[in-house]
Amino acid sequence: MERKVDVAIIGAGTAGLSAMGQVRRAKKSFVLINGGELGTTCARVGCMPSKALIQVAHDLHRREIFEREGIAGGEALTANLPDTLEHVRDLRDILVDRVLANSTDQMDEEFIEGYARFSSPGVLQVGEDTIHARSIVIASGTRPVVPPAWRDFGDRIITSDSLFELEDLPDSVAVVGLGVIGLEIGQALSYLGVSVTGFDQLETIAGLSDPNAKQTAIELMERSFPIYLGHRAELAEEGGRIRVSAGEHSVVVDKVLAAMGRQSNLDWLGIEKSGVALDQDENPIFDKHTMRCGESRVFIAGDISGTDQVLHEATDEGRIAGYNAARKESLAFGRKTPMAITFTSPNICTIGAALDALDADAIAIGEMRLGPVGRALIMGANRGIIRIYADKATGVLLGATLVAERGENLAHLIAWCISEKMTVLQILRKPFYHPTMEEALQGALRDVLHKLNLTQHPGDTPPDLEVLPDGADSPSA
Repeated sequence: MERKVDVAIIGAGTAGLSAMGQVRRAKKSFVLINGGELGTTCARVGCMPSKALIQVAHDLHRREIFEREGIAGGEALTANLPDTLEHVRDLRDILVDRVLANSTDQMDEEFIEGYARFSSPGVLQVGEDTIHARSIVIASGTRPVVPPAWRDFGDRIITSDSLFELEDLPDSVAVVGLGVIGLEIGQALSYLGVSVTGFDQLETIAGLSDPNAKQTAIELMERSFPIYLGHRAELAEEGGRIRVSAGEHSVVVDKVLAAMGRQSNLDWLGIEKSGVALDQDENPIFDKHTMRCGESRVFIAGDISGTDQVLHEATDEGRIAGYNAARKESLAFGRKTPMAITFTSPNICTIGAALDALDADAIAIGEMRLGPVGRALIMGANRGIIRIYADKATGVLLGATLVAERGENLAHLIAWCISEKMTVLQILRKPFYHPTMEEALQGALRDVLHKLNLTQHPGDTPPDLEVLPDGADSPSA
């Protein structure tokens, strides 16, 4: 069947659904095309089921400090792992059903189930259907990277896509890849009683470039499971199990979690027939402010873009792509301050500019370790570090790296400050309540203030306080 539409959207994930919303608002004709399972990566296999598993794991792990708090009996608490996994799936299904109820369940002929492939610029083939579209939004998402040789191990290789379908957890797991997924799942499995060993060919974890934060993160994560860095992991069969070797280290495990990132679902799209320019890796070249591929009418959105693979960025990219796809002229939109959060205990967060992207001679670095922070001590979480980077001449906050409990909340505060181009002094003049984790941020700000070339406050006056001009009305008591 031949169909003509204003916009064809490939992929019904977060980005694709956001694009569809913009096209609908513009009252343009469209089709939404999706192959595979519905419900978005986040709700079905990503951020939400993983956080459900993490919550159970952290709740159980909390029992380890009960005795010193005077709470008896914590050592008897255990997890019924099949029930835990069923609970995670139940929550996942609720979230997936909510997505479907507000999207594809309400659609008729505008939704096409199947895999789209370019046959020529502006023309897609979906099974027996041929779609002619003035604009095309590619939001086909990603899938876990699994080396071809590893597939011979069958279901002994698991990914974040298959983990939550397990009826029970294995006794032992090797986690290969210590980015966000590997660290989150690895720690959660360890807390639930699985013997976990972590490997990464890089010399860092969570993508950290700040040396102080990296060392702190490694030391704290090694409290959960052993970590081996700097060597590629090699797999071999051993008595129905898998031997994982990296450098001088080797371990035999029941399953291996492949957590080496996700690859874009471009290989089945026939992208070479789309008419868009490709880079050396055969990925579309696009403008991140318009999401448009050159002068074509093809737009990219979501995880497939290969940029920040997080939900709020996918939502924004979908909105940008959908807005521009529905119009003749493309508008350039500003992008939000980069922010990445690893939901381990403690959280590992990067905000704004990474340290290795900044001019070392032009910045000052503030540091606060969590040891003396009263709120952290009370929570049994006074290990970690906050590192912030500010322009040495102006005091403008540029970026930060956190390894801290409740870092997810601090990260948002810092991101908002960076977005507003606030200076260290401006932030310090905001209230910091006692006792809170925010006082750790206050400490890092005070530390960096002393390293800045600033003359914005008179002499020996307290920098946290603003001196009122002469003649200013004083507030009544």
